[in-house]
Amino acid sequence: MSDDLKGGGWNVRSISLHQLLLNRIKAEDPQLIESIMRMEHRLYERDRGRALNHLKDKLSHYIDGVDGIAKDVVNLIDEFANENPLVANRTLVLLARTGALYPFFRSSALLKLIDGKMRNLPVVLLYPGKRQDLNALSFMGELSADRDYRPRIYS
Repeated sequence: MSDDLKGGGWNVRSISLHQLLLNRIKAEDPQLIESIMRMEHRLYERDRGRALNHLKDKLSHYIDGVDGIAKDVVNLIDEFANENPLVANRTLVLLARTGALYPFFRSSALLKLIDGKMRNLPVVLLYPGKRQDLNALSFMGELSADRDYRPRIYS
């Protein structure tokens, strides 16, 4: 889709949420990451739920809040807008690889954190989920439907 749009004269910026998370983890001290992984492995052998909770706790500061993934997304949108100031009406931002943040972060939380910071550019979140009702989405059919989506939902 991105290539087709570019071929039609659009400026398209695709942002991989998966890559943003990996970049944040790779920027950490390797010993810290190794320690988190060892603990997760030990916990997993005894109790998968505790292992997942451990990872959620340790990864939350990389993902959550205004200084998490949302900050990276806003910075990339700003950079893209600055590079293409005269063609905003033919510019599109795609947020991809949302599934990489599961089960650590909800897409609705990301959308709330970037709301009003997108430089009036259209931003499309490619969402692996199921639509339920007009404004409800269930992430990969795994989570209960979140009915708090303000953005327009297309399926």
